[in-house]
Amino acid sequence: MSRLSVSVFFPCYNDWGSMGSMLLLTKRTCESLELDYDITVIDDGSQQHTLDLLEEVEKVLPDVRIVRHAKNRGYGGALRSGFSEATKDWIFYTDGDAQYDVRELSVLVEHASDEVDIVQGYKIRRHDPLHRIVIGRMYHHLINTIFGLKLRDIDCDFRLIRRSIFDEITLESDSGVICCELMTRIRRHGFRIVEVPVHHYHRAHGKSQFFNFPRLASVAIQLAGLWWKDRFGGGLGPKK
Repeated sequence: MSRLSVSVFFPCYNDWGSMGSMLLLTKRTCESLELDYDITVIDDGSQQHTLDLLEEVEKVLPDVRIVRHAKNRGYGGALRSGFSEATKDWIFYTDGDAQYDVRELSVLVEHASDEVDIVQGYKIRRHDPLHRIVIGRMYHHLINTIFGLKLRDIDCDFRLIRRSIFDEITLESDSGVICCELMTRIRRHGFRIVEVPVHHYHRAHGKSQFFNFPRLASVAIQLAGLWWKDRFGGGLGPKK
């Protein structure tokens, strides 16, 4: 069998406390799985501590590519950069805050086959403050209902995606709404999804950029716009 070809990327925003160890662990994991791989960090306008770390990464791990956004483009903007920079047959990404264990890439790789287009993780148990768990569950059920996705965990950012998917879909969201847009477009285009359980851990460093009132209000407006486009604006599926 030929080696699985995987472009790995991490969206990174002020993740100076976790990014270095994640990169080292990712290299070890990819090598143990005998992947044909490359690794990219998408720095989305981080502050100086993270910039200093990434400069050191370039010295110590010269095969890790750093893509820098001069200004913060939002989570969706970071993901869109990562998808566009990928060169291998498959794309794996997860967040730079280490709430997922990159060693569980092995679980995703196990399910990658000619019959699958995306291997989607779902959290076995969410380890977050109670308010985040409650809001997350409400958000999950809302998205599944209004977009008809029937997925176990829409916002689990632990995914292995066939790169050719992006020859047929174009993402537009700049915020965390991109996860809903991504999975809705994938569903509408009929791509084949396998869902697998992965572990989720307490945040060891930093804080979420998502859970504050102004951002939640903005997300609600963007979701409404995405729903309108899906229902009345030509849809999120293939053009007829």
